[in-house]
Amino acid sequence: MSVIDLLFLSIALAMDCFAISIVCGVIMRKHIWRIILQISFFFGLFQAFMPLAGWLGINNFSNNLEAFDHWIAFGLLAFIGGRMVKESFETTEEVHFSPGKLRTQLILAVATSIDALAVGISFACIGYKTFFSLTLPLVMIGATSFIFGVVGNVLGVSFGNGIAHKLKPELLGGIILILIGIKILMSHLL
Repeated sequence: MSVIDLLFLSIALAMDCFAISIVCGVIMRKHIWRIILQISFFFGLFQAFMPLAGWLGINNFSNNLEAFDHWIAFGLLAFIGGRMVKESFETTEEVHFSPGKLRTQLILAVATSIDALAVGISFACIGYKTFFSLTLPLVMIGATSFIFGVVGNVLGVSFGNGIAHKLKPELLGGIILILIGIKILMSHLL
């Protein structure tokens, strides 16, 4: 793959991270750089790790996992999104979904990166034979997801303050997460 092809692939993989980062920013409502960088780091890390895992597992179990990876991503996003929607209708001001929680960040990072397993499988099929040959693609994928995560969070905070006064951000965020899960599911089933 050329560098341009890898760049487009990296951007495509980072789009789910970008959308979910916007949701996280809307919910946070302020720039908390530790959380923004932590979320973005996990997005970049998992987006880079999953193709490596797919590449490593091509001979062992990848065919078994590929059959239901989209269901895992859908289930995780639908679960988190459903909880957010439910919590948006609760009368209490306590919000259970928190982008600052490590558990939430890890679940979101895994859910958005499961598609990248298939990319790792394709890397094995198109001639990436050594770990060294994967270095550039993995770094580009991880860095792009990290950057998109930071930008998405900043945009979510910036534009989310106006939205938060008119809408319940947890409701909007939950719906967006569920829609991303449905998109992942439909792109694999069709």
